[in-house]
Amino acid sequence: MEFRIEDLTGIGEYNKKEFLSKKGEHEGELFLAPNGKVFLVQRKNTIEVRTDKNLLRLLREQYESVMTSRYFGNGGIEVVMSGQMSLDEIYDMARLSYNLSKELE
Repeated sequence: MEFRIEDLTGIGEYNKKEFLSKKGEHEGELFLAPNGKVFLVQRKNTIEVRTDKNLLRLLREQYESVMTSRYFGNGGIEVVMSGQMSLDEIYDMARLSYNLSKELE
């Protein structure tokens, strides 16, 4: 199971940027909405998306592979790409994250 941003439909333009650790090492990719706000963080085995607190709580209760996002904190989730959550659900979460990020100022 592999998440590919190219397969994500229903979103507008976005920019991609390298995500570096505090030590300057490559950690993953950041995907930014047109307003410059990050909507997706893709790492080797996880993705992180922006969400609301209620959905965060629900998904953490429902799936062992979902945790609070390291990047977004309580404003997002981190999903381990283990197959527990379907790829369609992950794409839906990425679309939601894009729309939430677009609304931020």
